[in-house]
Amino acid sequence: MDLLRGLCAFPITPATPDGTVIEADLRRIVARIARARVDSIGVLGSTGNYAYLSLDQRRRATRIALEAAGGRVPVIVGVGALRSDDAAALARDAREAGAQGLLLAPVAYQPLTPDEIVAHFRHVAEAGQLPLVIYNNPTTTHVTLDHALLARLAALPHVAGVKMPLPASGDIATEIAALRPLLPPGFVIGYSGDWGCARALLDHADAWFSVAAGLWPDATLTLSCAAGAGDVTGTRLAEERFQPLWALFRRYGSLRVIHAAARLMDLTEAVPQRPVLPLPDADHAALRAAIRAIDA
Repeated sequence: MDLLRGLCAFPITPATPDGTVIEADLRRIVARIARARVDSIGVLGSTGNYAYLSLDQRRRATRIALEAAGGRVPVIVGVGALRSDDAAALARDAREAGAQGLLLAPVAYQPLTPDEIVAHFRHVAEAGQLPLVIYNNPTTTHVTLDHALLARLAALPHVAGVKMPLPASGDIATEIAALRPLLPPGFVIGYSGDWGCARALLDHADAWFSVAAGLWPDATLTLSCAAGAGDVTGTRLAEERFQPLWALFRRYGSLRVIHAAARLMDLTEAVPQRPVLPLPDADHAALRAAIRAIDA
């Protein structure tokens, strides 16, 4: 599905310490992304703090982001929640607000059986009635989606793509080759973990779900286009600018780094929601250097 292909930019959701979305800051950040004409914008993903915001604030963030995008770029909304009924309600609300797609992480406290995961996705997909991306992120959700379970989920109505983590082996091409025969024709296979996603596109992934594109949409789009076109030399040259940022992402996690970068770029004063702590001040000099490298 073309809606889900290419570069999907994931912005932070600036919020006060009590979890109130800062409307002006979110509008500013989303409008910057929309002007760059990335392929889509993914709001309320992990970078967007969805797990730390109330349902009402998530609905508010969805409305703000859709208004700020102004119809220029499709918006995909994260609707993951512990309770299936909450996730389904968020999916309906996102559709009614004008979202073009959904992203569902199977968040769990109690361990879930495969049948429970399939029932959860079916319930939310039916409620949303929009193209839905499976968010396969076992590090944060504590749910492991193996290839057999992904195939079951992909067979559900409205489920149209998957957002995969980078494989521990580093062999993305082999993983994609193993997945393709298990999934319906045209099913979108995309990756997150920015430092490996240009490689994923060179290895014929369909999409890059990018944190960096939430703050540097133009530079990330240049990199994405080179990799998507199979331009190995152009990809290497474009990605050199990002290597200092990738190093910080791998060390601290992109959530902390991207919030600190947004502050240094005067886009917001927001910090991650507690208990997540901001990037240590000692690393701000390295982050400033990373920002300069991208902007060079």
